[in-house]
Amino acid sequence: MTVESTAARKTTRRSSGTKRTASASTSTTKKTSTRAEAVATEPELVQLLTPEGERVQHPDYDIDLSAEELRGLYRDMVLSRRFDAEATALQRQGELGLWASLLGQEAAQIGSGRALRDDDYVFPTYREHAVAWCRGVDPTNLLGMFRGVNNGGWDPSTNNFHLYTIVLGSQTLHATGYAMGIAKDGADSAVIAYFGDGASSQGDVNESFVFSAVYNAPVVFFCQNNQWAISEPIEKQTRVPLYQRAAGFGFPGVRVDGNDVLACLAVTRSALERARRGEGPTLIEAYTYRMAAHTTSDDPTKYRRDEEREAWEAKDPIQRLKTYMENEGHADAAFFEELETESEALGKHVREVVRAMPVPEHMAIFDNVYADGHALVDEERAQFAAYQASFEGGEAE
Repeated sequence: MTVESTAARKTTRRSSGTKRTASASTSTTKKTSTRAEAVATEPELVQLLTPEGERVQHPDYDIDLSAEELRGLYRDMVLSRRFDAEATALQRQGELGLWASLLGQEAAQIGSGRALRDDDYVFPTYREHAVAWCRGVDPTNLLGMFRGVNNGGWDPSTNNFHLYTIVLGSQTLHATGYAMGIAKDGADSAVIAYFGDGASSQGDVNESFVFSAVYNAPVVFFCQNNQWAISEPIEKQTRVPLYQRAAGFGFPGVRVDGNDVLACLAVTRSALERARRGEGPTLIEAYTYRMAAHTTSDDPTKYRRDEEREAWEAKDPIQRLKTYMENEGHADAAFFEELETESEALGKHVREVVRAMPVPEHMAIFDNVYADGHALVDEERAQFAAYQASFEGGEAE
């Protein structure tokens, strides 16, 4: 089973505008050619659950989950989406400075996040809110940075979940170095690095591919290809499918349906196990779609069409799992009602916590920059203190 690509839809639209001829056979031939061309441009990917909620098999990747485990994955996605929606609303209400929505990418993040062991280590970007959920990070801690009251809000070593990384692609080098380190220590844990299709064009990402391949590092590179790097389409990032880049560096790559939580779980679990066996890195391209704006400062209507979003709405990761569970009797109405209640409670909790976050001390930004202090930081601290003292009352309102 495949997911229709942007290129396939463009091909179909171009062909459908061809002038009709008087010959019916010629018209039929053109239609057949158009369909063949569209099918040829559709991506091949690992899929275990179709957009219609039908369970399918794959010869290389499969997974057998209980009804309870399926409900758990569904709950993860629903609550992650609710948290994301609440954060977006808070930004619109002036409570957050910015927010990067994960809407539409829940399956990629929950599937890969639930494939991890406790001793594995995660290096995220700034959009992995659902992965943070899987790692046990308090969701409200994610919002402190976007509210401007902390620089992360959690201890990375507590959950093996690194702080969010705003600089594109740099976390892949951090992940590679960490993976090389644990390999030298003899640990059998693995590392996963998240990045987007836009970040795949960064030099840091390609350097991490080189080092991880040469040193056989136990790292999984998880690229969420959501089709758009802000306003740049994937066609401007690469001429070949992203997962095929791995071959040039000497390790395997695989493309998975990023809207299929079962496939994402199976593929990531397999890649992590391969890393733990000492067989080196893997590149996973999760073929998905960014349903919302790049961030709340972005306006996607300026560069993409409504028809594109509507086509991907039909492939919604949450709805397809719900359909499957309902058809197979894995969940009843009571389960969905209880989850809705839990979702409302989460939204209320997030609102209350964010609005109650204390304003940090102005000088705290200089603390812990260096373990033993630094002359330049001391100088900057003094300058900032003098600036604050210049305001009436001793500090800025």
